[in-house]
Amino acid sequence: MPIIMLTAKDREEDVVRGLELGADDYVTKPFNIHELLARARAFLRRYRTPAANRFRFGPFQLDLTARKLLRDETPVLLTAKEFGLLEFLVRRSGRALSRNQILDGVWGGDLMVNDRSVDRCVTTLRAKIEADPHRPLFIRTIRDIGYRFEVAESLV
Repeated sequence: MPIIMLTAKDREEDVVRGLELGADDYVTKPFNIHELLARARAFLRRYRTPAANRFRFGPFQLDLTARKLLRDETPVLLTAKEFGLLEFLVRRSGRALSRNQILDGVWGGDLMVNDRSVDRCVTTLRAKIEADPHRPLFIRTIRDIGYRFEVAESLV
């Protein structure tokens, strides 16, 4: 779902921060309602395409239909939670996601987990997909927020 931020904050650093946190567009007050509606319709046209079932990043191919991850045609074994986390992140590539958003999206209503569960799962997933888990290219930590999945341009 596209996100359009509508705010009175119009300083350049506010706009940049809003876009870096995952907004697709940033509109400041005062605004024209017709322009806002046109922007919303344009986003909806672009986002109505069917959901992809295969994603490529670096040497990896994530196949959601087959529920498998390949690295250069070699299967990478993931737990169900790691696969769910990777799918959740990849589908929202480029967006900053809070630990609570990830908990809700991957763990659902499970009461036996907390935001540290996300951190532990990210750590184990990074060990499987990052060349150097301490300097991740794909799953980036967003300080005080959570994580963002990025496709490393040099590896695509």
